[in-house]
Amino acid sequence: MPRIFVVLGAALIGFLFAKSCFYIVDEREIGIVFALGEIKQVRNEPGLYFKLPSPFQNLVIYDRRIQTIDDPEAERFITSEKKNLLVDSYIKWKIADPFQYHISVQGRQAIANSRISQIVKAAMNEEITKRSVRDVVSGERTKAMQAIVDKVKDDAKEIGVDIIDVRLKRVDLLPEVSQSVFSRMEAERKRVANDLRAQGAAESEQVRADADRQREVILANAYRDAQSLKGEGDAKAASIYNGAFGKDPEFFAFYRSLDAYKQSFGSKSDVMVVDPQSDFFKFLRGSNSK
Repeated sequence: MPRIFVVLGAALIGFLFAKSCFYIVDEREIGIVFALGEIKQVRNEPGLYFKLPSPFQNLVIYDRRIQTIDDPEAERFITSEKKNLLVDSYIKWKIADPFQYHISVQGRQAIANSRISQIVKAAMNEEITKRSVRDVVSGERTKAMQAIVDKVKDDAKEIGVDIIDVRLKRVDLLPEVSQSVFSRMEAERKRVANDLRAQGAAESEQVRADADRQREVILANAYRDAQSLKGEGDAKAASIYNGAFGKDPEFFAFYRSLDAYKQSFGSKSDVMVVDPQSDFFKFLRGSNSK
């Protein structure tokens, strides 16, 4: 029995020794081996590695995946128009230099998040201050974010990290500023609407004037053509009358007298005081009268 305990004890000691000497680093991690407080090895590749047991060498594992800083509280910034904005953003970063990361923040992610947030906030304040509200919201939003990432890369290297991306989730105006901005937008829309109305009225007057001009031209041409046709008709009628008078002057005189009678006695109320022996009644006195 005592021999079994000795074997089990030796096996346990061997297991603990092996456990303290061998370690695994997977693809999501970075392993750093320390000896008496100094960094001896940095394991960036996944695999099984060997180290001396504690306290001769110690192991620290860091997460090499992309981390996210997403502060629930929006930050206040001032634009080039002196407008206050509430900006809600997030930051993507990862460890680039494990050695520098350990020295700068002692491997504590909370400290890394705080320092990264400070340098990003400073760069964001510098970029937003140079731009208007419109540029921050839509006009140059992507350009501003890229400029922020470029500015913080060098500062991020000092703590051994790489800033992958900075994005704005939401940009809001302060309540007292929102009303001013909305009023200005409303005034601008009204100005544009009035300009369009004035332009439409001017074009309408131009179209109406052109239509009136065309109408006058058409009427003038029609009157000219009508007068021309009427003149031609009168000329033909005069020619016919002259031809008829030349063929039978007596019949022509009789026809003209009948026409005169018709025009003179068109109504029962028409009264004429004329000498019955006048030439006007020549054809009413009989065929033998002169």
